Amino acid sequence: MQPVVELTCQLMARPSVTPDDAGCQALIAERLAACGFQIEHLRHGEVDNLWAWHGEAGPVLAFLGHTDVVPVGDPADWRSDPFQPQIRDGYLYGRGAADMKGSVAAMVIALEQFVSRHPLHPGRVGLLLTSDEEGPTNLDGIRKVADGFRQNGTRLDWCVVGEPSSRSALGDLVRVGRRGSLSGRLRVKGVQGHVAYPDLAVNPIHRFAPALACLAAESWDEGNADFPPTSFQVSNIAAGTGAGNVIPGSLNVDFNFRFSTATTAAALQQRVEAILRGHALDYELHWNLSGEPFLAPPGGALRETVVAVCREYTGHDPEQSTGGGTSDGRFIAPMGTEVIELGPVNATIHKVDECVSVADLQRLPDLYEAICVRLLT
Repeated sequence: MQPVVELTCQLMARPSVTPDDAGCQALIAERLAACGFQIEHLRHGEVDNLWAWHGEAGPVLAFLGHTDVVPVGDPADWRSDPFQPQIRDGYLYGRGAADMKGSVAAMVIALEQFVSRHPLHPGRVGLLLTSDEEGPTNLDGIRKVADGFRQNGTRLDWCVVGEPSSRSALGDLVRVGRRGSLSGRLRVKGVQGHVAYPDLAVNPIHRFAPALACLAAESWDEGNADFPPTSFQVSNIAAGTGAGNVIPGSLNVDFNFRFSTATTAAALQQRVEAILRGHALDYELHWNLSGEPFLAPPGGALRETVVAVCREYTGHDPEQSTGGGTSDGRFIAPMGTEVIELGPVNATIHKVDECVSVADLQRLPDLYEAICVRLLT
């Protein structure tokens, strides 16, 4: 069994359901320390974070990943135990295979190989891990680590995120940026009453419906060369007591913007609240900005390097995309860091029978090591 497959299996056998690391980072820290890496454990609350680095003065290249995984659901739905990795027909099956213990293992192998072959490399190369990427808040993971880095002056020039970026084959797509995510939790107030006496009540559903139509029809921006137009989506609407003859006293709405660099979170908030006020609603609205949009600029050293490596090592001219959801790169980019996401095929992430191609997994360390060589030698 090749080293990257063996290490991936060792990590997958640890049931590190977020935010539990289940010993993954200790295993990785021991391996990297043996190669001369400096090790720093950064535990916040229930979350384990690891920063391991090698080298000194010069530019800093960091690889970023997470050791936590999402729950498996009912294990009986899986063809094999989700925490007992199994190879079948050229694929490695189990929770975390693609998202993202395969990438983490590939990063470790790549770093071991790089410092062995280039022990006196200029600059610094490092691995940054968290056990709080898949959780709902991400408060004690990379968000907090990045805050600490800013306070103590730790600089990251380039960051490769190992999220599964590829669409159908390794290296056919890289993420060169991500949209921002802005969520709102709205409570529209009414007056509860009997449905037979609407004149004695205020129906918040009826009051909100015209405002919702305006919000859904609004063109928030046209996007730009790097991003599609900003999208607005309602994810939940709830009202009522459960009785069919009661006008509800309030309506709760959850909605989200995925927005580009063509606008700002502040501008979106102002426009939403202007629409709500324009419909004379009595409301409460709480906002949560979970990440600003970011973009690795065309011509940037990391972006050009990753694209060139994909072409040479995979034969694909990768699509350079800003689509998809969010990643922990959103906490690193505001440090002034150029961020790119490169990882395996994402077709089975968070699904039953999650898997990764063994052939892709075996090639991934070479891609990551080549990035190190081109930027730090």
